[in-house]
Amino acid sequence: MRYRELVLAGVFALAGMAAPASAHVLITIDKSNQRMTVAVNGEPRWHWRVSTGRPGRDTPSGKFQAFRMEADHFSKEFDDAPMPHSIFFTKLGHAIHGSFDTRHLGSPASHGCVRLDPANASKLYALVQQDGVLNTTVVLTGSASAALRSAPVARTETRTEDVPDEAPRPSFAQQPYGSSFGGSYDDRYAPRARSYDDRYAPEPTFSSPDYRGRPYR
Repeated sequence: MRYRELVLAGVFALAGMAAPASAHVLITIDKSNQRMTVAVNGEPRWHWRVSTGRPGRDTPSGKFQAFRMEADHFSKEFDDAPMPHSIFFTKLGHAIHGSFDTRHLGSPASHGCVRLDPANASKLYALVQQDGVLNTTVVLTGSASAALRSAPVARTETRTEDVPDEAPRPSFAQQPYGSSFGGSYDDRYAPRARSYDDRYAPEPTFSSPDYRGRPYR
C-alpha cells in the first residue's frame, strides 16, 4: 500500500510540473488619452482605443482584480443596452466590454464602463478566459476631464462667408420690363425698372412732383 501511494504521489507531482503556469494578464487604461494596453506576463501585446466614463459618470481610478465574465451581458440599469464580452472589475458593475458605438472610441462617452471595439473585446475576453479571470488585473489612471481638455475643440461657430446668402438680386439692366425692384430698405431709392410701355417716355426731372414718388424739395 505504501508503495502504491508513493507511485501516485510521484505521478501527481510530474503532472503538476508538466502543467504550464497560468499567465498573468495586466490591463492598463489611461483615461487621459483614452487608451488601453494589454500585457501578458509583462510583455505588451495590444494597444487599443477605449471610451471611459464621461464627466459625472467617470470610471473609477485604481487597481482592481477582475472577478466575473459574461459573454452576452445586457445592462440592467440602462435599457438593456448590450455589453458583449463583459469583464467585471468592481462590485458596482464597472466592466470592460464591447460597444457598437465605435465612433466615440478615443473620447469619454460611457456611463462608467470601459468600452472597446467589439472585435477587440472578443479577443480580450478569450485571453482572460484562457488564463483565468482571477489572474487578470485592471489598472486605471488619469481622468476624463484631462482627455476632454486635450481633445481638439469642435468648431461650432460659422463664419459669415460660410453662410450662403440669399439669391442675388437682379440688377436694373437684368430686370424684365414691367417687373418691380425687390430690393431692401437701402435700395428703395435705386432706379426702378420701367415697363415696356413707358420705356420711350421722357425721363422725369427734378421738378416733377412725382419723381421717385416724392415732391422735389
